[in-house]
Amino acid sequence: MTSALLTDKYELTMLAAALHNGTAHRRTTFEVFGRRLPEGRRYGVVAGTARLVEALPEFTFDDAALTLLAEFLDPATLAYLADYRFRGDIDGYPEGELYFPGSPVLSVHGSFGECVILETLALSILNHDSAIASAAARMVSAADGRPLLEMGSRRTHEEAAVACARAAYLAGFAASSNLAAQQRYGVPARGTSAHAFTLLYSTADGPDERAAFAAQVDALGVNTTLLVDTYDITTGVANAIAVAGPELGAVRIDSGELGVLARQVRAQLDDLGATTTRIVVSGDLDEFAIAALRAEPVDTYGVGTSVVTGSGAPTAGMVYKLVEVDGLPVAKRSSRKESHGGRKQAQRLSKRSGTIVEEVVHPDGQAPEAPTGLVARDVAVPLVRNGEVVADLSIAAARERVASGLHSLPWDGLKLSRGEPAIATRMVTHSS
Repeated sequence: MTSALLTDKYELTMLAAALHNGTAHRRTTFEVFGRRLPEGRRYGVVAGTARLVEALPEFTFDDAALTLLAEFLDPATLAYLADYRFRGDIDGYPEGELYFPGSPVLSVHGSFGECVILETLALSILNHDSAIASAAARMVSAADGRPLLEMGSRRTHEEAAVACARAAYLAGFAASSNLAAQQRYGVPARGTSAHAFTLLYSTADGPDERAAFAAQVDALGVNTTLLVDTYDITTGVANAIAVAGPELGAVRIDSGELGVLARQVRAQLDDLGATTTRIVVSGDLDEFAIAALRAEPVDTYGVGTSVVTGSGAPTAGMVYKLVEVDGLPVAKRSSRKESHGGRKQAQRLSKRSGTIVEEVVHPDGQAPEAPTGLVARDVAVPLVRNGEVVADLSIAAARERVASGLHSLPWDGLKLSRGEPAIATRMVTHSS
């Protein structure tokens, strides 16, 4: 199925009406931004930009799509769509950049016809991926340098699972359980066994946990991770070391009072001489649970449901609004849904120490001078020119941006408690 049908019908009925009266070819700028951050958040992380621009060449209308659309579109509109390719320009925040309320995350430039029908595609990708990356970044911050594994594929749609794994890795997770994410995006894949494997080694005489562990170690080596809480966790740890020896890579705890159990297991492992065996914990973890475990002897966190649902914020709340027509600013005035007209850019102001203090959104080409003592940096970069990708879309670069961005936030911007955005966004209007 062509990706062009991953859209809403009203995008195409607007196009048909604009073609009918000749306005479809007016030059326009559409802007993606969020009026506010999701409840409880102090910053957002841009993700999905690369997936969006890479989808543009495939956003075409084949014969099957045109046949479907012929049920409600006129021949002139169908002819336009048959030849449709996005040939405009896109500027935006590269993946991994932080964003705040009002940040012009993406600016799409071209004719009304070629830009308006990208709305649903742009928002579905950016809203989803940015929500996941923003939640994942909070977990990375809470983990304070300890690795996190994304394990949420079974808690979401099969294709969303791949995008989730990519977004979580972009935000700083170490790996994912999802193999498609490894194939498509190079996300490292991790995973060993579940409770079902241990339960498989049951006989009429009862469970045989040692047999399960022996089978796994024989197949995967002593550096594997053994799941020790299928039955009694103390016995599980003893069986794990008896089978694999003190060089066992790791044990995983998937249930119970994880902090208490981690301390008990660490003491038991040390007593058994397995001082280098790591402890992995999983089971309904989110950023708050991870922060609560920060003082415990946990080496790695496995996170599932909370990361693939954006930790309670399944969308970033971004919108796609027309802000300029033939060089003239246009703006929506609806109550609580206002937009700011005109093509815009953003500067991020920082102290010389690197701590960011403000984001200034200004008319394109009219950057204000940075106040004395502050350093200004343009946030947006060219992404697409004449329909061709021109930006560095590597996930490695995006991971570096997230890490750098989190490091640059004021200390209270990393708090997990509810509060105001970490920095203020100031709008400089065309009339200023």
